[in-house]
Amino acid sequence: MDGFAERLTTLIGEGSVSAFARKVGLSEALIRKYLKGAEPSLGKANQIAQGANCSLEWLATGCGYLYRQAEVVDREALAAASQLLAEHDVSPATDPQEALVRLLAYYQFLRTHKRPDGYLDLAHAREFGRHLGEA
Repeated sequence: MDGFAERLTTLIGEGSVSAFARKVGLSEALIRKYLKGAEPSLGKANQIAQGANCSLEWLATGCGYLYRQAEVVDREALAAASQLLAEHDVSPATDPQEALVRLLAYYQFLRTHKRPDGYLDLAHAREFGRHLGEA
């Protein structure tokens, strides 16, 4: 998604603009202004994100996850994190807690650094992993 207006249209979905405006606590005129291409202030964008249970990052940039409270597992990032864990030779059988901590660290790193096109930079994650043992 290229712009704020497109992402806002996605949030509104099949509902009416006026219903969405009430939901997020803004005027219908202001929402229509944003739909025509105006950019909101950070405060207004945050108000929209909060009211729509939307990630502010996604609303502002198109990156990250659409919904804040959705429990979404990024299976690609999880598989890549598992691969990185195996490369690091940390076996869940020998040290289950350390393996879990590293798996979660890799997963969170990959998820937060995933590009909008879905690319996972494993080389960057490996570099991050080198510092895990130093902490």
